[in-house]
Amino acid sequence: MATFQDIGLAAAINIFSAFIFLLAFAILRIQPFNDRVYFPKWYLKGLRSSPTRSGAVVQRIVNLDFRSYLRFLNWMPDALKMPEPELIEHAGLDSAVYLRIYLTGLKLFVPITFLAWAVLVPVNWTSTSKTLALATATFSDIDMLSISNTPLKSQRFWAHIVMAYAFTFWTCYLLQKEYETIASMRLNFLASEKRRPDQFTVLVRNVPPDPDESVSELVEHFFLVNHSDNYLTHQVVYDANKLAKLVKKKEKMQNWLDYYQIKYSRNESSRPSMKTGFLGLWGERVDSIEFYTSKIQKLSKEISGERERVTNDPKSIMPTAFVSFKTRWGAAVCAQTQQSRNPTLWLTEWAPEPRDVYWQNLSIPFVSLTVRRLIIGVAFFFLTFFYMIPIAFVQSLASIEGIEKAVPFLKPIIERKFIKSLIQGFLPGIVLKIFLIVLPMILMLMSKFEGFNSISSLERRSASRYYLFNFVNVFLGSIIAGSAFEQLDSFMKQSANEIPKTIGVAIPMKATFFISYIMVDGWAGIAAEILMLKPLIIFHLRNFFLVKTDKDREEAMDPGSIGFNTGEPRIQLYFLLGLVYATVTPVLLPFIIVFFGLAYVVFRHQIINVYNQEYESAAAFWPDVHGRIIIALIISQLLLMGLLSTKEASQSTPFLIALPILTISFHYFCKGRYEPAFIRYPLQGQEAKMKDTLERAREPHLNLKGYLQTAYIHPVFKDGEDDEEEEIDEKWERDSELVPTKRQSRRNTPLPSKFSGSSSPSLPEVVEERGLP
Repeated sequence: MATFQDIGLAAAINIFSAFIFLLAFAILRIQPFNDRVYFPKWYLKGLRSSPTRSGAVVQRIVNLDFRSYLRFLNWMPDALKMPEPELIEHAGLDSAVYLRIYLTGLKLFVPITFLAWAVLVPVNWTSTSKTLALATATFSDIDMLSISNTPLKSQRFWAHIVMAYAFTFWTCYLLQKEYETIASMRLNFLASEKRRPDQFTVLVRNVPPDPDESVSELVEHFFLVNHSDNYLTHQVVYDANKLAKLVKKKEKMQNWLDYYQIKYSRNESSRPSMKTGFLGLWGERVDSIEFYTSKIQKLSKEISGERERVTNDPKSIMPTAFVSFKTRWGAAVCAQTQQSRNPTLWLTEWAPEPRDVYWQNLSIPFVSLTVRRLIIGVAFFFLTFFYMIPIAFVQSLASIEGIEKAVPFLKPIIERKFIKSLIQGFLPGIVLKIFLIVLPMILMLMSKFEGFNSISSLERRSASRYYLFNFVNVFLGSIIAGSAFEQLDSFMKQSANEIPKTIGVAIPMKATFFISYIMVDGWAGIAAEILMLKPLIIFHLRNFFLVKTDKDREEAMDPGSIGFNTGEPRIQLYFLLGLVYATVTPVLLPFIIVFFGLAYVVFRHQIINVYNQEYESAAAFWPDVHGRIIIALIISQLLLMGLLSTKEASQSTPFLIALPILTISFHYFCKGRYEPAFIRYPLQGQEAKMKDTLERAREPHLNLKGYLQTAYIHPVFKDGEDDEEEEIDEKWERDSELVPTKRQSRRNTPLPSKFSGSSSPSLPEVVEERGLP
């Protein structure tokens, strides 16, 4: 078990590592040649076109202003200067609310830490009992500050119970205030936001097949009948995944052609050539410009053929469509009502904004989604529990006893004081961190296979799975498996009725492991985040070897988004650890405060200068954040109840039963009071109509149909050749006109018909009227 000395050494190592990372960042960020790495957001927004320094060539590469090196920590106050409204305007509400999660952690744990250290630490430390000394389990001096040091049947447990109530009430109060604030921010953001296609559009899935009408005709006829006053236009969804691959391949070829044409324009004395083999290392030598020109011509023909096949083949048209309305109110009504007697047909939901659409999954048949999610549910179950085996095994080796048992010849070296402290205080945390590196990629692939149709829903699903995985493997797995390995010798020598007591003592003793993990992941890890060593290296390698055009340079410096699917579950693990150990081992709390404080400053800087959010969901993820903190609070209450039961505190333990009940009741109150603003469209009723009325008054000649006509066209159709694109747009525009029903039933439409009153015309009548052959 780690001691104060081991934790001190680990803290010194991680603080030194964090300082080195921050110092390196402070120096590298002011170098002109790194400007596109550390300030890419300003380039992507078009607010910066070159490094701020100009002059000699050396000055464009290296910063020679030595006074700027003395102000190397200026980035911290700079990151805090931007007010929240300006931050929302600059980075979006999603990013601003994401930062509030860190701020919530600070607001939550700073008062809890002061209270726990003022009350619980003295109660635990001044215990006259020799509980730990008499226990057969392994323990360290850190456990003297934990509940493990309190004697059995002690009246001192009342202090822990009172503090549990205080921590619960403070957590619920803070969560209610944050939920109210963020719900208000969301409403204000949506009310003041500029017009967006998703405000007028719903996604319709599982359109039933009809032998007489195409999907496009069926969708238009259905909404003309059922939403006659508000329906405007629609776009059917095509299975264009193969076409998207061809277009992407052509873009790469075009990029190489641009590179060689630029190269030739700079030196027209010799035409560039290349070898056609692997990486240009062997094969026939050919003229580079002619080679890529012929490749592009061939791909253009393939793309043209595939585009024609997709647009004309009924099998390529999915039973899915984006339907747009004349008003926000009309879209709200459609998105939130059942469209058919059969609840599995004509399913409507709010359309994600065009940037947020994950087009590949829209081609997945709706009927297969349930099967896909069942398969992934089973796969995730096995992944979670089988992952625990290698983690537990490696964690057992990442200890003094485990290493000595595996490699006994290293025992003389391991027993040295410094090496021993290093292994016990630092190694377990870094081992666990390494094991979790590939997990987010696996979970994201699982979410994509499930068939979610937006990037935001993919990230939220991946985040929820990551959180569950962390709870089972990192939290429960480390406690149960770690304690079992460490206490195995004690268990073998005890009677069966003594084992629960040993477990009760062992659970708070795992706080030393989590302290080590927090320092590795939450201190040094966050400092490494701002250094961005991997993007820095990749950018310069790509810039030197691969960047051929301005488009390449833009892709090389693209920082990506903030990564909600990985960042939020990590934050939730710290909420869980803080709430669980607040009453058990308060010595862990200061380490968590350092994490939240450092992470808030670092990610505020990154959001302002680096990350470029792919989409804007208007903080739709906050109910998930709130719910997970509530789960962590309930888990802390249940674990405290279980721990006190092993302490034979039968008189005081029943008073904890009310806490989970009160917490669950509070959760349902918040769910009913605030969650509707995050699920249903909040600008309904008078607010939605008022915004629609004001918009029509301000822009009386607004062509809303033209604005929405191509908003949800698949990107591969938007990026095609101009002539072909115009043809497709014209085709879609023609298709958007009134489509007569071909059904024999001749269902009436509430719109007045220019042919014969209220009845929809039959196809021959339309042909005759339009003079078509």
